[in-house]
Amino acid sequence: MIIAVVVGVVAVLLVVELMLSLHKIGPSDVGLVTKNFGARLPEGSLIARHGEAGYQPDLLMPGWRLKLWPIFKVTTYPWVQIPPGAIGVVIAQVGAPLDPGAKSATYGPTLGDFSNLAQFLDNGGQRGVQRPVMQPGVTLPIHPIAFVVATVGRTFGRPVSDSTMDMISTLTTADLSVTYINPQAAGRNAEAIDVIGVVTTLEGPPLPSGDIAGRIGGFEDVLAAEQAGTEANEIIQLLLGNKNDRHNNYQDFQAFLDSGGCIGLQHDPLLYGAYLLNPFLVRVEIVPMLVVNQGEVAVIKSYVGLPTMDTSGEDYRFGSIVAPGHRGIWSDPLRTGKYPLNPRIYTPDVVPTSILTLNWAAETSEAHDLDARLSSIDAKSKEAFNFKIDLQVQIHVPDTKAPKVIGMVGTMQNLVNEVLQSAVGNYFRNKVQGLAATEFIQGRDQVQAAAESYVTEYLRRYDVEVRGVYIQDVVFPQELVEVLTRREIASQEKATYAAQQDAQQARIALEAQRGEADMQQDLAKSRVSVQINKSNAEAAVAAAEGTAKVTRTTSQAEADKIAAIGKANASAAEALGFANAHSTEAMGLANAKSAEALGLANAQAYTAQKEAIGAEQTAVVAIVEEVAKHGLKITPDVLVGGGGDGAGGLGALASLIQLALMKNVSPAAENALSTAGANGGGAKGAGGADAGA
Repeated sequence: MIIAVVVGVVAVLLVVELMLSLHKIGPSDVGLVTKNFGARLPEGSLIARHGEAGYQPDLLMPGWRLKLWPIFKVTTYPWVQIPPGAIGVVIAQVGAPLDPGAKSATYGPTLGDFSNLAQFLDNGGQRGVQRPVMQPGVTLPIHPIAFVVATVGRTFGRPVSDSTMDMISTLTTADLSVTYINPQAAGRNAEAIDVIGVVTTLEGPPLPSGDIAGRIGGFEDVLAAEQAGTEANEIIQLLLGNKNDRHNNYQDFQAFLDSGGCIGLQHDPLLYGAYLLNPFLVRVEIVPMLVVNQGEVAVIKSYVGLPTMDTSGEDYRFGSIVAPGHRGIWSDPLRTGKYPLNPRIYTPDVVPTSILTLNWAAETSEAHDLDARLSSIDAKSKEAFNFKIDLQVQIHVPDTKAPKVIGMVGTMQNLVNEVLQSAVGNYFRNKVQGLAATEFIQGRDQVQAAAESYVTEYLRRYDVEVRGVYIQDVVFPQELVEVLTRREIASQEKATYAAQQDAQQARIALEAQRGEADMQQDLAKSRVSVQINKSNAEAAVAAAEGTAKVTRTTSQAEADKIAAIGKANASAAEALGFANAHSTEAMGLANAKSAEALGLANAQAYTAQKEAIGAEQTAVVAIVEEVAKHGLKITPDVLVGGGGDGAGGLGALASLIQLALMKNVSPAAENALSTAGANGGGAKGAGGADAGA
């Protein structure tokens, strides 16, 4: 009975032992075996590789597995499964310590894929971040104590230290995802732009002194090509190419280090593709690719490469122009194309080589934003009127001179904001300040032409061509606008009145033409009559001319005859005239002498008579002689008497006789009468004076 009980108890115990020792491992799980009894693990070890108590190196695979209880304890863990689009970052919690200064563990092919712990440890695997990452979709039975695998949304394994937990907590979903480099949406319209991935490595030896970016092999290949006389364009292509094939685009970080890769910014970027990059070792920044459009060139400022060797010449004093591959401004710009240049070490300045239009106005150009900071020019006229000028300037930078232009001004933005803005703005402010507002309006074309000449000459020193300066709009102050408006209205009214006057003149002309049209029949008859009369007159003239010709011929003959006769008569008359003239002259001389003697005798007789009887009585005697001589009737039918002295009748008679004789007396008698009258009047006047006294 006791035996049976013992056997029963043993059987039960065996069943319980068997039940506690049998472990079912799921199809996607592994069993972690922990030995509860055994020797103590060496210091620093997590895995009991030699039968010690602790975590055993071998895992139990899916199925029913027997591990005697209570010697062993079995804990199930899921297999490591990396979801699509994600990576698995492996952190080893076992292995040799890292090399001094290392941030990640050295890796080699002999270490396997981390699913075989013994292989990893036997081949010198190191604890810490492993350089390879697990690819998307990988499913592996990873020892959950030896390795911790972080992926998107989950961490496989059991971290045994706080440092491991801290490291894992720094990883983001983006860090644990596949790195995709493809066109990015940007801009207002979400247009796709080309991009590249700028790589920064977080581990490796330091960069050579003076370098800011690492390039596998340095620039020895560029130097060799230059010494071989390679063209500049080929050297540029050499630099644009990359050496990423040596390390599988930074995915094989161990190969990167083995090829001489250094920590820090890398020269060669990543192009379009999907990359499995360890976030603890490689960081990628997505930046736009350099795209040079038609009508542009890109001037490259290089911060890496061979030492600077200036090729600009002594006359250029604005920095160094170097051959491609050297540090400085490349002498050969990049033309139309797409270039995967790292913008952290190569700064491209895109220079428009087509005509560039810049607007000094509220609105900017749509083709570029170089004039975004330009605004209307504030100017003041001579009368202190403030107004704004909207201006447009067109410039051109030759592609071959673009590197020197950038060397002088730095960037195209500096050319516009620092050089052009001050030159153009100051010129217009100074020019307008010396003009009256109306002078500026009237001489706008001249101001514009002068401005173009000035700006052209000013920019020539920067190797920039000016293709036009145009005054677009002028905004005048309201008070000036009102004055000009009133003036324009008056001018328009004047023009209206002139037009009305022209209209009236046209109406008068129209009426005249209409009247003339109405009289066309009469005018036609008049014209015909005029033509007939003109023809008759011409006929009469012709007849008269014929007659005159005959007459002239006849008259000429007659005249010639008369001339001959007249000439003969003239000769005879001339001879006779000379004879008569001598005779007449002799007779005239004798008569003159006789008259002179007679006149002297008469004068002497009158003088003697006047002295004997008086001047008045002498005059009366002369008158009576003339009356008797010419037989004149001087006595009237009725005689009217005068004063009592008896002199009145004689005076009246003398006056009548004098009046009657004035027409017929001889010159000598007239002279005597005049003399007597003068003397008599004088005597009478004297007597009157005496009487008055």
